Amino acid sequence: MFHSDTQTLIDTWTALGEAAVIPDRAAFDPTRLGLLLPRAFMAVRRGDGAEFRLAGSWIETFHGDRLAGTAWLPWWSETSQPLVIDAITRTFREARPVVIVAGAGDDEAALEITLTPLRGSDGAADRILGLYAPATAASRDLVDVDSLTARVSVGVGDVRRAPLSLATIDGRQIA
Repeated sequence: MFHSDTQTLIDTWTALGEAAVIPDRAAFDPTRLGLLLPRAFMAVRRGDGAEFRLAGSWIETFHGDRLAGTAWLPWWSETSQPLVIDAITRTFREARPVVIVAGAGDDEAALEITLTPLRGSDGAADRILGLYAPATAASRDLVDVDSLTARVSVGVGDVRRAPLSLATIDGRQIA
């Protein structure tokens, strides 16, 4: 069972429709998140990671910095980065939300960070609509957190894209 804010983002993204594909960014109306906007972010996929385009005020206070134009991966511990890279890859590959359960601060206060894939104005599937959902009172009050620790990531709902498979022509494998 997810945090109610995590579920709100998942439901909002799912309502965008286009079940067989990743929805367009233009289909998302930010006002649908209402009071969750300070904990929401928009990022663009860059290589294995992502770069913040916009981040809500709660997230910027949480990390203690303005985030627009900064990479997201360095905010994660070195040992967590492979799991975060996998979560970013999976949200696009499977065209569904992925939730990262993370710890933050000295007490490892619990957070759920949800990633949902979107298409940019050029049609490329390279946007991430995300949300930080503090699971405890301690995590709601954290400021200047310089490193998150990923514990697990979970894909949510049905995989919306057919799994990739190899085809052969005259015995040679092609895409």
